[in-house]
Amino acid sequence: MDMCAAEATASLLHVEENFSACLARIDALIFKPLLQAEPSDQKGKENFKLFLLLNDRFQALWNLTEENYRIVKQKYSTSESFCIQDIYIVWKGDLFLSLYIQYFVTFANYVVVHGFEHATKSKSEAWKHHKTVLKQFLTDFTSETSMSLALHTVLHKPIRDHIEQYILLLTKLNEVLKEGSEKDVVTSAVKEYVKLESFISQVLDEACFTKTLWKSLGYKFTDMLCVPERRLLEDSRNLPISASTNRSDRILLFDDVLVLIQGNSFQSFDLKLVWVDENCREKSTPGLYGLRIITPEETFFLSAKDPQMKAVWQWKLNQAIRQALNGKRDFPLWGKTGEGTEPPSCRFFTYVFRLESKFKSASYEGEWHWGKPHGKGTVKWRDGRNHVGDFKEGLEHGFGICLVPRRSEDRYDCYKCHWYEGKMRGYGICEYGNDMVYKGYFKDNVRQGFGILENHSAEHPFKYTGQWENDKKNGYGVWEDKDRGERYIGTWLDDHKHGQGIVVTQSGVCYQRTFHADKMVGSGILLLEDDSVYEGNFTEDLTFVGKGKLSFANGFILEGTFTNKSGQGLQTQGILNTSNEQPDERITKTQLGLKEFPVEKRWKGIYDQFLEFIHSGCKEETEESFTGFHIQTSKELRKSQEYLFCHRGTEDVSWKIEDILEELVHLKELESLQRYLEKALKSSLHPLGKLLKALTIAFQATYSGIGANRHLLTMAQEEVKYYAKKIWEFYQGLLHLALEQKGQMPAKCVDGETSDQKACSVVLPLILPCFYPELFMLYMLYHEREDDLYCQGIVDLSLFPDIKLLEFLDVQKHLWPLKDLTLTTNQRRSLIKDKCFLSATECLQKLITTVDPREKLLILQKTYEEIESTVSRVVETDYKLPMDDLLPLLMYVVSRAKIQHLGAEIHLIRDLMDPTNQGGLYDFLLTALESCYEHIQRMRLHQRENCHLSHSS
Repeated sequence: MDMCAAEATASLLHVEENFSACLARIDALIFKPLLQAEPSDQKGKENFKLFLLLNDRFQALWNLTEENYRIVKQKYSTSESFCIQDIYIVWKGDLFLSLYIQYFVTFANYVVVHGFEHATKSKSEAWKHHKTVLKQFLTDFTSETSMSLALHTVLHKPIRDHIEQYILLLTKLNEVLKEGSEKDVVTSAVKEYVKLESFISQVLDEACFTKTLWKSLGYKFTDMLCVPERRLLEDSRNLPISASTNRSDRILLFDDVLVLIQGNSFQSFDLKLVWVDENCREKSTPGLYGLRIITPEETFFLSAKDPQMKAVWQWKLNQAIRQALNGKRDFPLWGKTGEGTEPPSCRFFTYVFRLESKFKSASYEGEWHWGKPHGKGTVKWRDGRNHVGDFKEGLEHGFGICLVPRRSEDRYDCYKCHWYEGKMRGYGICEYGNDMVYKGYFKDNVRQGFGILENHSAEHPFKYTGQWENDKKNGYGVWEDKDRGERYIGTWLDDHKHGQGIVVTQSGVCYQRTFHADKMVGSGILLLEDDSVYEGNFTEDLTFVGKGKLSFANGFILEGTFTNKSGQGLQTQGILNTSNEQPDERITKTQLGLKEFPVEKRWKGIYDQFLEFIHSGCKEETEESFTGFHIQTSKELRKSQEYLFCHRGTEDVSWKIEDILEELVHLKELESLQRYLEKALKSSLHPLGKLLKALTIAFQATYSGIGANRHLLTMAQEEVKYYAKKIWEFYQGLLHLALEQKGQMPAKCVDGETSDQKACSVVLPLILPCFYPELFMLYMLYHEREDDLYCQGIVDLSLFPDIKLLEFLDVQKHLWPLKDLTLTTNQRRSLIKDKCFLSATECLQKLITTVDPREKLLILQKTYEEIESTVSRVVETDYKLPMDDLLPLLMYVVSRAKIQHLGAEIHLIRDLMDPTNQGGLYDFLLTALESCYEHIQRMRLHQRENCHLSHSS
């Protein structure tokens, strides 16, 4: 091995010595004189810059050769052992190849722009003086008489010859090497130098081909198209092909653009945005073989007379496009046998649209597919509009953010929305430049469906929650005027209150009227703070006018005609009926909106979106578009998009649609279904959880704050029940879709329960916590008077010691737990309080710790069991309490538990408990609790009446 390496090193030193001497002569006799002859004309100056770069490449090549030559020569003279690593053209092969490629590419660029022709025409004195010496030098290399051709030859031929010597030297070395890693290294090096030789040959051929083209074209085309780095790859005059009828006289394929020349004009197409479709059925002319050329704004056909011609053009086009996309030429340029992969159909690029379209003059930066924006991208228009988001087949499609400048102000409207085929469709958030924010659904670029519009400005703050149609408020909606402290609940038409409406004020006054274009018409019902009710006509400032009936809280009724003259106050002419001294609950507790706003017609916009999502097959890419209303801030919107498009870890609960549908099929037991629904409804990523969030927002917009009015209780209560029904329906819809996709039929209900019963028993307890604060507030307001009486009764009863209270409530003495009355020093048994039935009292107090009617009933049952257990301990036998004994004992426990708002609690349980519990133990215990509650009220009421009578007497 050492002998082989030594001989190769000696040969290499000899070759390099001669080559270095040749390079020195070229440098002294060509580069240095030409560098002194700097031209004065513009074209000459441009070419001179290119020649400077060529000189730099030449010097780098020469320096590398000299440096390595010195190192090897020094080792050769001082060392007796050699190895492959000493042959630097092998182990430094990549560096050598790189410098040779750079030199010949720059050399070819200089050839293309007729650099040698311009250089030899230099008029500088230094150049004229040097010409004679140079001619003598050139004759050693070439017989060319033309100075420019001779220069061209001498600056490439010696270097190409030197590469051939490298190949010859390495081939000889390879022949004598034994099989092994070193032979493999040398074999690989030989292949790379052979490729380099092929590359140089192709580069020079392309340069000459391109140079000839620039000579044949007129000055106009050459000035606009000629770029030093540009290469002509094919010309329709050499390889005939024609474009669509009357499109062009000549087709030129360069390494960066495709050019169609027609008369005195031309069109150029950047290859990075050119797609070639060979499978086009359409042909430009019958009998021709066509290729469809697709660009961002134009599509045309190239037609060849035979399939071979078509195949060559197709291959050259595809390879040119692929190399343009890679940003570099192949090595060698076309490969050994013309192999090469197809260019990708998906690309990333920036383009400015020119032709008339919605994107005219706009720049698009992003992903492309077959000539159209497709994937992620950004469009910027000249007028300041920006759109960042998803595109499909040239149009906005998917999630996107669009900024639109406002004409009159230096502000923007910002749309963060889902798009469908170029138009806003689905859920979005629009932050307008005038401080208004819309969160809701769009269709065809306008607000459509359910949405919330809120004005955050200090001048006129308001909030609308409801239905939209054709960009206007239409249908059922809630308007809150924060300046006036009013909330309108009712129907709308073209941005105006129109039809039936309820107005609730901050002061507690509430009225229901018919509206026409924001104006009140006809008679209505006005519910005042003092429980008076007026039925008739009244003005916007709530002044009675015309015929009407005023029912007072004490039961009196005033019926007649009302007038309100300036300075004279309210006047009436009519009849005052005082025969009924008892307040009529049908009047004082009037419930509004039940007939006017059927529960199934409220919030249709929310349900419609979820229904459409199910009908569309629950496609994941449309999920946020249909069901996105759970997102209420820009931050949530961004996180939602990240969730949709990122890869989730195993620690996350997967709520991907296919996983949801798969899991639904396997839910057989009621218990597992309840666990699943509980998890789904708490998640903002599950469609049912998203639906619940949207309904919660609508409910709060109606009944929280100003909307907390007792006259809206039944509206709210039936709304919550209807929510449970709709959620159960949507669960059923998802289940049917899942079974359908698996080719299965939905199972029939075996327990005989209806959909409404299932909704009440399964779904309602799960969703109630979301609505409980607002709903319970309405129950408290509705039962406020009864609860006040009850609380006063509790205060009176709390004054009694245990024994006195048991006696007062007629609890039989043999049931008294006297053993529980433990005495301390100086304490009498008759004064001890809060010791009897303590476990039952503590149990009942837990009633307010849960919102679930089921759990409240279980607490009531547990209380009953604790009472019975205490009595059994007292009588020392298993004792079943009859109703006569239970009521006094339960009354005692209720009085000691001191639960506030017990009336609200009882009626909430009664209204929302599972219908299957009616008539059973739970119903019996709730009735018993209700009797205790009413008895405590009556005790207090009788006490009041007795007091009143004693004062009268």
